[in-house]
Order: sequence, then C-alpha cells, then structure tokens
Amino acid sequence: MTTARRTKITFIGAGSIGFTRTLLRDLMTVPELRERLDVAFTDIDARNLDMVRQLCQRDLDHNGVAMRIQATTDRRAALTDADYVFCVVRVGGLAAFASDVDIPLTYGIDQCVGDTLCAGGIMYGQRGIAAILGFCKDIREVAKPGCRLFNYANPMAMLTWAANVHGKVPTIGLCHGVEGGHGQISWCTEIWARKQGLIAPDEKVSRQDVDIICAGINHQTWYIKAEWRGIDLVPRMLELFEGHHEYPVTEKVRIDVLRRFGYYSTESNGHLSEYVAWYRKRPEEIARWIDTGSWINGETGGYLRVCTEGRNWFETEFPQWLAEAPKSFAASERSGEHGSYIIEGLETGRIYRGHFNVINGSTITNLPPDAVVEVPGYVDRNGLNIPRVGDLPLGCAAVCNQSISVQRLAVHAAVTGDDRLLRQAFLMDPLVGAVCTPPEIWQMVDEMLVAGEAWLPQYADAIAAAKARLAQGKAIPTRTGYAGAARLHTKTIDEMRADRVNSQRNAEATDKAKLRPAAAKKAG
Repeated sequence: MTTARRTKITFIGAGSIGFTRTLLRDLMTVPELRERLDVAFTDIDARNLDMVRQLCQRDLDHNGVAMRIQATTDRRAALTDADYVFCVVRVGGLAAFASDVDIPLTYGIDQCVGDTLCAGGIMYGQRGIAAILGFCKDIREVAKPGCRLFNYANPMAMLTWAANVHGKVPTIGLCHGVEGGHGQISWCTEIWARKQGLIAPDEKVSRQDVDIICAGINHQTWYIKAEWRGIDLVPRMLELFEGHHEYPVTEKVRIDVLRRFGYYSTESNGHLSEYVAWYRKRPEEIARWIDTGSWINGETGGYLRVCTEGRNWFETEFPQWLAEAPKSFAASERSGEHGSYIIEGLETGRIYRGHFNVINGSTITNLPPDAVVEVPGYVDRNGLNIPRVGDLPLGCAAVCNQSISVQRLAVHAAVTGDDRLLRQAFLMDPLVGAVCTPPEIWQMVDEMLVAGEAWLPQYADAIAAAKARLAQGKAIPTRTGYAGAARLHTKTIDEMRADRVNSQRNAEATDKAKLRPAAAKKAG
C-alpha cells in the first residue's frame, strides 16, 4: 500500500493571529489536505508565537486532526523540507509602523495606512525586503526544490518583486482588495437593478453573479470588465456608485477617480487617497475627501490605530480567547483568502480562478515587463497560468506607471543599500512630492533611516551619516507633535472591553477593512 505524500507548509511571522489562524483553518477544510499536511510556525516573538500555536493546536484537536504544529523561533528549522511558505510578517512590528506614520506627519504627509506606497510604504519596503531576501536564502537552501512562497505582507508589489528577482524563489503576492471591490460592485448592481425593475424586490446580486476582470498593480488595480446578465457595467459604473446610499460618503476619492478616469479602483478610499497627489496634500482639504466612520475611509494613521488595538487586545485578553469555543473546520467557515485555494489547485488539480501579483512580462502590454502586476490567473495541478491582458486604458496605465517607478527605485535601493536611490523613490512618490520640497525629503529620509536602524542593516553607512547630520540640529523646522487632519484616539483595553465583540473581531481579522458600518459589511 502506497503512503500518501506528506506536504509541509511553513508560516513565517506566525505570531500574526489573524492570518495564521484563518489560513490554517482554510487549509483544513480541504479533505485531501487535512490528513497529510505538516505545519510549521516561526516568528521572532516567542510569546506571541506560543499563544497562536496554542489556539491553532486547540482548533486542530477539536476538529479531530492528529497533526502537531511545529512552532519554533529557528526559521531554518521551520523551513526545512517545506513545500509551501506563507509570509505574513510585519517587519519592525508596530514600533516601526508608528515611525512610518508619525515622522512623515511632521512634514505634512498625512497617511491613512502607509504600508504600500507614500513615505511609510517605501520605508516599510526597505525593512521588508531586507528580511524577505533572508527568507528566500533559507528557502533555497533548506526547503524542498521548487518550494513556492505566498506573500501576504506589504508593500505587496515591492516584496514580491524582490523575492522573485533577487531572492530567486517563485513567489506569488496575495491580496483581498479585488474581492472587496467586487462585493461593492455587486451590491451597487443589486440596488440599480431593483430600481430598473430587472430583479424582484427581495432578489439579491452576489459576487458570483457579476463577472469581473481586474488588472493593474496591487492596490491600484482597475475593474476593466464587469458584466451582469450580459449587461456591461463599466459604462454604468459611476451611475451605480453615485446611486448607492452610502458610498458617495464613504468612497469619495474612489468615486472621484472613477469620474475622471472611467474605471473603478480596487483599493479603499483611505488607501487610494495616499497613492496619488490630489486628495491629501493640504490639511484643510482632507476632510472633504474622507469619512471617519471607519478607519479605512481615510482616518489619519487609521490602520496603525486598529492594528495597535488588535495587538493589545490579543495579548491582554489571551486567556479569554482560550476560554472561547475553538474554530470549526467546516467548509462553510472557509475564508476568501487565496492561499488555501491555490494550494488545493496545485495539489488536487481543481481549477481556481483569482487575481494574483506576479512579474508582468508581457501580461499587461503598456506596463513595464519587470514590474509586479495584479492580474487574473488560473491555478491547477499544472501550476499558475496567467492570460495576456493587453493594454490598460491609458489613464489607468499612467497612474500605475508612476507608482511602478517608485517601486522600482525602492526595490533597488533596498537590495543595494543605496540611499540616493531611496531618496529618489521618495522624490518620485506622488503624495510625498506634492507636499514636500527636495531638502525636506532629504531630512525626512535621514530621520526615518535613523528610526529604522535596527531593521535596516543594508544602510549602516547611510545611517551613520544621517545621525551626524541630525546631530547638528534640523536644518528645516518640522511640526513636532502634529496629529494630522483626522486622527482618532487609540482605545484603551477598558474602552475595548466595553465593545468586546468588535474588539475581538478586529484582533482576529485578516482583512480589517471589513470592520466597517453595516452598509459596508455586506459588500465584503
């Protein structure tokens, strides 16, 4: 009798409770995988690693899965003989994340997220690329030949670019932004179709009913096709969104970009507002374009706030987590995260269609071939298959190309430790360039390099020089203590306990953008 082949999956950054526990549950819903997976967790934080291990092992035991999780701070041990690797790290943790938001804010750069582009995203990429190249070296040396890396970490395009080209490990970047916008389009279609008398008053329109194709770069991907019952929704998209009862308030930036470019963008209002030059460059204008009912709609430092609250809740309330019922591995509980579906397709041959971040080549013909693009693809036992998209609409391509130039500079800077390239990436960033002069940018990069020293080994010489300059005093005055145009209070544990249900949801969510008012919850 032939013994079934074992498949090993390793999680790097497994102390991330939302992604780790969710992805493990997703994998366990696949019958062919459930009994033959070996799983390893690794993280530099031994305490958080053990807490996540306890919760996940309890889920496995409750569902009758005999596997024992290998949890270790020895990354190479965790990666040994791995077939697949999930990267769910936040390099530098919340302390470095805070500097990504707070230092640029003193120069007038008001970010909602700061993890993909703009000043925060560029510097986050410097830390992440330094780390992911180390991950790739270990994968090449101790994992199984052909091991695939699934990157969930931001900045998605930069890290996926570095891992593929410089790390020499086949890497797919995975994001849930396309699915979120798809849900919004389906809901807008439902409301519109009901008004037109095309559906019954109680009839629903789900994502499965609306066929889409997205193409672009991560967080700047465009719905270039959207069709429902043979109706082309793209020419109607502005009408659909303006006719919604809430989106004209919560998605002002996205709707304005749709109005001017003709295509809807995947990313949230807050994210998109910091990727372009037009909506956050003057503090007095920011309120016009955002909504603070949910962080994702544009709140200053919003993602930092909810991540801080989530981490504090998890670490403080961990005994309560252990007292709650374990997670079920029922198929109905499977999330929409791509990871488990891709592995299922590769291992069983079932076809999975999604949108993935890959090296462009000739997929989008008017974007550079070296860039990382987010495009439709199919997975089965033969691997990942990406169809040719062709040209993006010219305006959409122009937006993407500006960001790609920033990404390329940032990737090469991180790989080489060339701080001149790093500074040029800041210069070329749309929002940074709209707010700051070149001398301000040079000084800000000095501050950010020094703040990130512990995670930026490639910049040792540049950091020493930056320290020397800053020791002489700032040549350009900054707004120390400036809170931004729309910053909200970070809740204390006691305040979170007053809203325990939402605090728990925030801490365990992979897509924190779903934690919105009732209207937006349906769209996710």
